[in-house]
Amino acid sequence: MTAYDKDLLNNVYLDEEAHRLKQSGFISEEQYKSFSKQLLKLKSHKNLFIRIAFFILGCLLYSSICGFVSLLLLASNGNEYIYFIYFFAIIGFGTKEFMSREMKYFGFGLDDAFILGAILSLSIAVSLTFDINYDPNYLAAIIVIAIASSGAYLRYLNLSLALLACIGITGTIAYLTFEYLIIGKAILPFVMMLFSGIGYFISKKTLKNLSFPYYYKGLKLAKGFCLILFYLAGNYYVVRELNFNLSRDYLYDGPSPEIPFALLFWVFTFTIPILYLVFSLKNKDRMMLWIGFLALCFSFFTFRTYHHVLPPEAALTIGGLVLFAFTYFAIKKTKHNETGITFQADRFTNPNAFANIQVLVSASQFGIKPEIKPEESPMEFGGGGFSGGGSGGEF
Repeated sequence: MTAYDKDLLNNVYLDEEAHRLKQSGFISEEQYKSFSKQLLKLKSHKNLFIRIAFFILGCLLYSSICGFVSLLLLASNGNEYIYFIYFFAIIGFGTKEFMSREMKYFGFGLDDAFILGAILSLSIAVSLTFDINYDPNYLAAIIVIAIASSGAYLRYLNLSLALLACIGITGTIAYLTFEYLIIGKAILPFVMMLFSGIGYFISKKTLKNLSFPYYYKGLKLAKGFCLILFYLAGNYYVVRELNFNLSRDYLYDGPSPEIPFALLFWVFTFTIPILYLVFSLKNKDRMMLWIGFLALCFSFFTFRTYHHVLPPEAALTIGGLVLFAFTYFAIKKTKHNETGITFQADRFTNPNAFANIQVLVSASQFGIKPEIKPEESPMEFGGGGFSGGGSGGEF
């Protein structure tokens, strides 16, 4: 299914595991370099900034090609311009296929620009082809994005395509629910919660039974996306404001009105982050732990938006004190644990990170400067080898 050579693709994942072992201190830098040089791998960039730079370069290259082809559009009449947009999509898909199979690009940056541009061009062309009363067909565009990005991820393994597929599938279900069901606006939050829950359990089960590492990162991203979507689908602020914006009263000048089942959504807003934190600690799921913390912060923001109990400065001060106390006692409780929940350094992180931070903090707070060893004098003393000038007692 993938467009890459299986041996080269496997070597990419072997190199990633070796790099993690090197960072964790299991192997030395020399051992990693020796192992990495022996592997024939696909061409990729681990540095995110370099990859972004090549992505921008790819966007400029792709737009230049499309602009040159668009010069032929000057002589066209009617709806013939739609065929040019289809041709732009063909250029993007064809170039991505050539870069993957012949040039061995895998997450290089240039290939990302061409495949994303191809999907965008295809969705625009389809929406204009199946227009409704001379308006673009947005449902067709979203469906094309969902299908094309899903197929492209299965073939090219780009994480950006996996994220785009999640957004496209979610948008398709939300659009169908809202536009084609009589009570779509009322049940939209519950449909999104049901969809995200099913997606989470499918991705979690697939991750456990995964034989090859090719789709591991994509499934993990889908799992995190479903956790975020499940919380946002029942968050009081999101439901209330989205319901107000999707209604036909968006010209109403004033605060958004109260929604039905408000108590249910308030309970959901504060219960789900706590459940995320509890189950993340129980199952040792780091992604769920971070999402739970962020969701809890957004829950407090939601409460502050509609209920001003304290002034902002007082609320921030009290919140900071509570977080400091919780963090302090949690560290004291877990720093000596050898198993389970512990504050000890993770072996798969930089082993010198905490020591380096301590040195930097001490130096910045107390003005401590590192001790500099003085340069040794080229003339050695103490031998006493001539005229009794030394301490050895020899003449």
